[in-house]
Amino acid sequence: MKIVIAGAGSVGRAIARELIGHGHSVTLMDKQPSKLRVASVAEADWILADACSPDALLEAGVGECDVMVAATGDDKANLVISLLSKSEFGVPRVVARVNNYANEWMFSATWGVDVPVSTPRLMTALVEEAVTTGKPVRIFAFNEARVDLHAAVLPPTSALVNQRIGDIKLPPTVVLSALLRDGKPIAPNPDGVIVDGDELLFLVPRENPQLLEEVSILVQPQKTKSEEDSQSLQGSGDIQPAEPGDKSS
Repeated sequence: MKIVIAGAGSVGRAIARELIGHGHSVTLMDKQPSKLRVASVAEADWILADACSPDALLEAGVGECDVMVAATGDDKANLVISLLSKSEFGVPRVVARVNNYANEWMFSATWGVDVPVSTPRLMTALVEEAVTTGKPVRIFAFNEARVDLHAAVLPPTSALVNQRIGDIKLPPTVVLSALLRDGKPIAPNPDGVIVDGDELLFLVPRENPQLLEEVSILVQPQKTKSEEDSQSLQGSGDIQPAEPGDKSS
């Protein structure tokens, strides 16, 4: 594939090296001469130009590329680059970097963005995924399909533990896409059994928040009998505090 990356900072160069390593043709462009460290990615084509300019994008061959990556450190610039790439040059796939979480809502098809990559959200999700048990954590968003990928590590008392996968009753349109066990991915075979500590990956449509709530109820820890008995005793009203001056005891 032919890929153009706008923004030749550390992020853009890292992406370029990975893509070239996978056999793709990459052009890097940036308006700052200090960012053009050609030797760091010698296999790429380099262009000194402002990617917010249609003429610069034309020079970079954006009209013939398969993917445009707007990877600058400026969200406004990334939105302009995305919109120009999609509306003026008809790029099939536009990927845009989101630097500020507060701007994430703008990175949509309206601005020509097919895939927004939010660094703050991604880091937050990875931290939560590493430390959270019994609660789904969103780790990726499929923008066009309006579907989110959620991960949930099962606690020992989850209702799903020891269940046969084929017997799990998921909400409509929610899909169990994979399990992670002992660091290895496992396809969700209907005859397989879920065990304590499994990490489940769910695809959940974004337009219905109730679906995620139902998934949360499925994976969360269940109250033990002693906890239920204690809660029942506290709420029963059988034990009343003594009135001031009451000496009947």
